[in-house]
Formats: sequence, structure tokens, C-alpha cells
Amino acid sequence: MKNRPSDIKELEKLTAEINEHNYRYHVLDSPVISDAEYDRLFRKLKELEELQAYSLPDSPTRRVGSAPLDKFDKVKHREPMLSLDNAFSHDEVVDFDKRIRKLLDGDINIEYTVEPKYDGLAIELTYRGGLFYRASTRGDGYEGEDVTHNIRTINAVPLRIETPGAPEEIDIRGEIYMDIDEFEALNRNREEKGEPPFANPRNAAAGSVRQLDPSITSERRLFLACYGIGAAKGIAFKRHLDFIDWLRKSRFPVPASVTVAKDIHQVIDELKRLEGERDKLAFEIDGAVIKVNEFSLQQKLGMKTREPRWAVAYKFKAHQATTKIVDIRGGVGRTGVITPYAVFEPVRIGGVTVSRSTLHNWDEIERKDIRIGDAVLVERAGDVIPHVLMVLKEKRTGKEINVPVPAVCPECGSHIVREEGEVAARCISLYCPAQLREKIIHFASRGGLDIEGLGEKNVELLFSRGLIKNFEDIYRLKKADLLELPRFAEKSAQNLIDAIAKSRQTTLAKFLFAIGIIHVGEYAAKQLAKNFEGLGALYHVKHEKIAGIRQMGEKIAASVSAFFCDEGNIKTLDRLKDLGFVIANPDYEAGPKGALPLDGMTFVITGTLPTTRQEVEDLIEKNGARASSSVSKNTSYLLAGDEPGSKLEKAKSLGVKIISFDGLLRLIEGKSGHPRLF
Repeated sequence: MKNRPSDIKELEKLTAEINEHNYRYHVLDSPVISDAEYDRLFRKLKELEELQAYSLPDSPTRRVGSAPLDKFDKVKHREPMLSLDNAFSHDEVVDFDKRIRKLLDGDINIEYTVEPKYDGLAIELTYRGGLFYRASTRGDGYEGEDVTHNIRTINAVPLRIETPGAPEEIDIRGEIYMDIDEFEALNRNREEKGEPPFANPRNAAAGSVRQLDPSITSERRLFLACYGIGAAKGIAFKRHLDFIDWLRKSRFPVPASVTVAKDIHQVIDELKRLEGERDKLAFEIDGAVIKVNEFSLQQKLGMKTREPRWAVAYKFKAHQATTKIVDIRGGVGRTGVITPYAVFEPVRIGGVTVSRSTLHNWDEIERKDIRIGDAVLVERAGDVIPHVLMVLKEKRTGKEINVPVPAVCPECGSHIVREEGEVAARCISLYCPAQLREKIIHFASRGGLDIEGLGEKNVELLFSRGLIKNFEDIYRLKKADLLELPRFAEKSAQNLIDAIAKSRQTTLAKFLFAIGIIHVGEYAAKQLAKNFEGLGALYHVKHEKIAGIRQMGEKIAASVSAFFCDEGNIKTLDRLKDLGFVIANPDYEAGPKGALPLDGMTFVITGTLPTTRQEVEDLIEKNGARASSSVSKNTSYLLAGDEPGSKLEKAKSLGVKIISFDGLLRLIEGKSGHPRLF
């Protein structure tokens, strides 16, 4: 259908009207129409755009509807996004002022700005020709992640710079954050679904922005406060306050207050005011940012390695409150570690209701003598995860209860293993539901059974639809099951079914690595395969037998023995074998194990070699040595090929011998007197 001028004019009018309502609702927090009326206008615009097959660059309909991403691309910042130095007292703020005066060589009048330090995710918004072009995270300050699709869904982010004479290009820095009420509602919803709650609003905001599926970001109400400028072309500002005023006029949300202080004493007065009012705010702040107002002075002061000299972050004191522990429980992490946590009588700390806190580990409970029924002082240091600062023992009644390390896993009831000298208590069960997702991702990984198409995203999808509940379910999947799922078409479904079928044919070394025994990496798995003819030979294996194998150590021996003495694990392995697994063992070395040419050595590989890295590692390990990934003083040789990397310089600095591939072969052949060094 040909676009009619009247229709385009109506489309432009609707776009401008809805953007105005978005600005009033999400930035000014002052809506003038009902949600129902807004929805009616939005539907009308969407229908008109579909009819015309056309939409404006700043159309609100462009905020939603992007396809899920596979990963985030990297973005280099044109100007570094540096972190700020911290000040923890008013005296340190005065010292900051003294340093600046000294650097500027004189007793000049320095004007500062003071603004709240939002506790969220730092972001850079890039605009070209006045239109929103890209959004990226801070990352390491020099390179971040491209989160454009997700940031576009946030209604507080302008899609067009509204002021006349918009700059040709400009990078605007700010903070994505979440209100306290929104954070608590999100956590209630997650707990109802059986999902772990976010620790604090900052983690919730960061987790929302870093979703691979933009539709998840769009479901959460996120806010923006803009406070900084990066690279810019076609615009300049004299002072920081001028830049803030321009942001306001251009309809960017800015910090709740940006105060100008004529001297450092006025700065401290403003810090006191902000700290006194922080609990009244609808969002989290963990301090205040002090900046030299004049941009010309900022340029003179310049940068240190990681921070600007012209700004400092003043950190507020930690929030504390007293409450009572009503229970101590164990939570099972993805690696099987049982981490204790306290359940409190709910208490308000810094505007957030706190009802639980990690207790870190079981030794910490014993060291602090923490008991059920104790009155405790709880702190949110830096306004992050709360922790128990101390037990108020003077309030004890004698009815408090000691909590020992649990004997069984709270998730699956399996016996818990605690290695000698370790603080961590672990569940080692293959069927523990708290660990299954992570274990299956590892099981299917390239180093494991290499099931192409069964990566993290698809494992999560299959779990969410109830198609996988244990290891065996992988091998019961049908093509028809997959075709019911998003992201799966005829070919991709068949490819995954074929990859699963192929994985039934494997080696013992790969299988042992894939099942994720604690401390058993690829090298240890190969050593086990060399010494045990088949999987069944490991059932009920004694600790001493593993410890007697070359380079296997006490930790690995204890872990392997505990794993294969667990009846639940043995049953799971037998069920997998019954599903058609054929586990060959070409590594098995029958008969007595004599000394090998490279016995006890450790090699690190760098550069291009005459054969594949995997084949070289196999050669090294078959001759008694270990292939490591990093150079240390314990490295026997650095095996260097063509175009070696940074490992070469590190090896030289540590005095590690450097050998060529030809030299390696000579060592194996027993001609170790004259290996050709690199």
C-alpha cells in the first residue's frame, strides 16, 4: 500500500504523543493519562505502522520485539569509562580538595558539584545524528558489552535527542537502576516460582540488562540517571552543571539532585544532607559523587591509571540493624557446596527489608558461635548482601540452638562429603536437583561428551519445559519433543537428536571427565582410564588404590572414592549404560606400570606446532607428564612452536626451560642430554 501523507502525519503525531507520555511517566513520574488510554494509543500506533509498513526511528514500538541473542558483542569505548577513587570520611574529602589545589598550583576558588551515587549498572549511550545508536556496559573501562537491544526496551532512555541542534555524535554515561519497591516485588515473584532472589537492587538491574532475551528486560521496570559525557562531536560544555542542564532540556533523566558547592565545606554540608535523607529515597544510593565543576580544570587535572583526579566517590557508612535468627539452613550451590544461611525476623535496613543472610561456611558459624534464636547485629556493608556482623550474646536466654554441619543434602537427601582441611561441605550426588542443570551443561560440553546443540540456553529451555529432569532424560528425548520448543526447526531438532545418539559412543576418559567428579579434570580422568579397565572397575574403589596412582594426590583420591562409593551415583551410571552407552577404553595399560620417559614433568604449550595441540597433549600424557595451561616456577618445560605468545616471556622470567617439538621427541626417545631448546 502506498504511504499517504495524511497517514504519515498521523503516525508522526502518535509517535510524538506517546513519547511525551513515556517521558512524563518514566522520567518525570507525572503521568497525565491512564494506563488504559496509553495502551489504546500504543495499539493504534502499532496498527498504523503495520498498515504503512513504516515506523519512525524513535517510535516507541521499537523498544520491544527483538529476537534473543546468542551472546553480547564487545564494544570499545571511545573514551575510557574509568572508576572513581573512594573517600570514606570527611577528612578524606578535605584531603581530596588539598590534592586538587596542589595540582593546580595555587589557592584558587574551586567549585564542585555533588550528586547521589546511584547503586546500579554503569552504561554508555551513543547517539548519532540525534538518534539512539548503541548502548554498552562499562566492562573493564575500555571495552564493554553491546546491550543495545535490552536498553532500547527501557522507556526512560530517549530514542531521539529532542533539543534543536543535536550533536553529530555524543556518548552519554549513566546508571541503570531499579527502585526498591520494584526490586522487592521482583524478588517475591522469583521466590514464588522457586527461583533464587537477587541479592540487592544493583544485582537485579545488572541481571536484567544482561539478559540474552530482551523480552525479559522489557518486563522489568528499570530507570536511568545520566551524569557523564564521553566522546562528543559537534557540542561542548563549559561546566558539568551546564551539561546536566542540557541533559534535562534534552529529556534525559538526571540524578535526583545535582548541587553546586562553592568550596569543600559546602561539599561536606551537602554530603551530610544526602546521607541523612538516603532512607527516604525510592532507590538505593551508596554514597555521593564529588566533581570539579569546570571542564577546563578537569582537563588540567587529568587522569591517573584507573581514575580521574577531578572526582571522588564519598561512600556512606554501612547500614546496620538488630534482629533475631529464626532458622539456619543450607543452600545447595551449582557445584554441590552446601552454604549455610540465616533466616531472620524481617528487618528494614537502608530502605530494604532483609530476611536472610549468607553465613559463608560452617566454620564461620562455629567461629562466631551463631545459634538459632540469637539476637544479631546485621550489616549491609556498601549496601550489598547483608551479613551477620556479631552475635549479641548478652541477650541470650539459654534456649538458643546450635546447628551442626548437615549429614545429608537438603535438596536430595544424599550423604554430604567434607574433605579433610576443607571448609566446604558438598553433595556429590549425580541426581541432586540443585546441581543437575550445571552438571548436564558440563556433561554435554566440548571437553565432555561434546553434544553439539546442548549448550546452556537449550539445557535451561529443556528444564523449564520439564523435558529433562535427570541425565537419563537426555537419551529419551524425541524429535517431536524438540519441535514443540522455540528456536527448534526440523533441521536443528534432528541435529541435536543425532548428536545425542553419537555421544553414546565414547571413551572412559571422556566419560569420567563428563560426569563432573570434583577435582577430576581431563588429566586425572585419563590417569584413571589408564589404571581401570572399565567403569564398573571403579565401583566401590578404595581411597588407597586411587592415591597410589602416579600424580593423583589425596584430594582426588578422596573425591573419586566418595563418588564411586555412593549407591545413588552407581545406580545413575548403570541406568545410563542401560540406555545404550558403549564406553571404550583405549587408554588402559594392562600389567605393571613402569617409569615413563617424561615421568613427573609438567609441560606448557605455546605457539603453532607440527600437529594439533590435542595430539601433543596426548603424547605428553602418554609418556608420564602433565600438560598444564599456565606457566609457573613448577613448570618443567615450555614447549614453544611458531609465533609463541606471552607465555614465552613469562617462562624466560621464571627461568623455565624452553624446548621445541623436536626437543620433546628427543626427550621421549631418551636422548635427553641434547634436546633442542627454543
